[in-house]
Amino acid sequence: MSAADAVTDSLAGLRERFAAVREGRPADYIPQLALADPDAFGLALVSMDGHRYSAGEAEVPFTLQSVSKPFVYALALSALGLDEVSRWVGAEPSGEAFNAISLEPGTGRPANAMVNAGAIVTTALVPDTPDEPAFDRILHCLGRFAGRGLDVDEEVFASESATGDRNRALAYLIRSTGTLPVDPVRAVDRYFRQCAIRVTAVDLATMAATLAYGGVNPVTRERVVSAEVAAGVLAVMATCGMYDGSGDWLLRVGLPAKSGVSGGLIAVGPARFGVATYSPPLDATGGSVRGHAALEAMSRRYGLHLMLNPALPGSTVTLVTTADDLPSAPSGERGLRGRVGVVAAQGAIDFTAAERVLYALDESGPDGGPVVLDLHDVTAIDSVARGMLHNGLARFTADGRRAAVVDPKDLLGPVDAVRERTGRDLPRHATREDAVAGRARALAGED
Repeated sequence: MSAADAVTDSLAGLRERFAAVREGRPADYIPQLALADPDAFGLALVSMDGHRYSAGEAEVPFTLQSVSKPFVYALALSALGLDEVSRWVGAEPSGEAFNAISLEPGTGRPANAMVNAGAIVTTALVPDTPDEPAFDRILHCLGRFAGRGLDVDEEVFASESATGDRNRALAYLIRSTGTLPVDPVRAVDRYFRQCAIRVTAVDLATMAATLAYGGVNPVTRERVVSAEVAAGVLAVMATCGMYDGSGDWLLRVGLPAKSGVSGGLIAVGPARFGVATYSPPLDATGGSVRGHAALEAMSRRYGLHLMLNPALPGSTVTLVTTADDLPSAPSGERGLRGRVGVVAAQGAIDFTAAERVLYALDESGPDGGPVVLDLHDVTAIDSVARGMLHNGLARFTADGRRAAVVDPKDLLGPVDAVRERTGRDLPRHATREDAVAGRARALAGED
């Protein structure tokens, strides 16, 4: 049991809250998708530090479908640049369904790369050479976003190919305007195969987190695309990613997002996290009913709306060490002090910052020893983060580890309130040195 499991608990709570929702039904216009388990519901979150959390059916494989579109758009932007891609595909919200005929008057350009018409063109723009065929390039790039090698569900590909006449019609219509750079048959075949790439909710959360981290995969630490490309993709996701529901989504949830008809849904908190859900029953716009409800609730509960001020990445935890490494450590006390971990934080603590603090607590202290959490330089803790810290500290101490807090401003709340939330007394100290000395005395059996 770890302190950071408070994040997992939050995901599990969302799953429990919305698992009983029965609205919507799995997509059936692609017959293979209709076979999905309608009760499957998984959630996953990946932080900018590469910490991964999940609940429910987060490891169940399913196909990307339209969630592939932002990542192939990123590949096209990386290969050709924004100006060249924009010659062929626009960046304006269509206000129409994902499979609508949405072409710009006069030019024939699709409205954006998130609707099917635009995605077919975007996929066709990916360079295709004998040394590196276009689809191999796509599969490799999406694997780098996910942090592992991906494959194609051939049964879903065959099912989609057998029933994809509307997408073929779109491709021929686009070609008639002169804005499809390759043969329509090849373009649609490549698009169908892209949609049939297989992932899990954890993969999707990692892919979303890579966009959140400016194009760097936070798990593998590999740069996948440039920061400029990641920003451009997020901009189009924010305005177009949820099709004709994009405006309402941005208003209520406030995060760039993308849905897919297999039940996948991603959302991105720039410089904060990537989150994904999987639940096959869909609403009228082709988005996951449970996923939509869970992410809206998550955004409201944790204050994740893009227009709110997030904590800067990496600015929260300033120190993770053992007490004998501190400059003030008396030489005669280094033995016991070496078994006391110290985690120091600063600034304002919100959901994202609290996750960093909880993870640092788990990583601190040798051999499961006591830990001091120093909040001296913390200026504020919002109510959501306070609850997360209470729950995390309760888990931490329930696991047999001793903790003390430097909290001169009583940011965690009154001592009685903390005892009620954590089920234990949590020693409070005015300074870090007092807290370390107290934990060292406890180890020596003096307290």
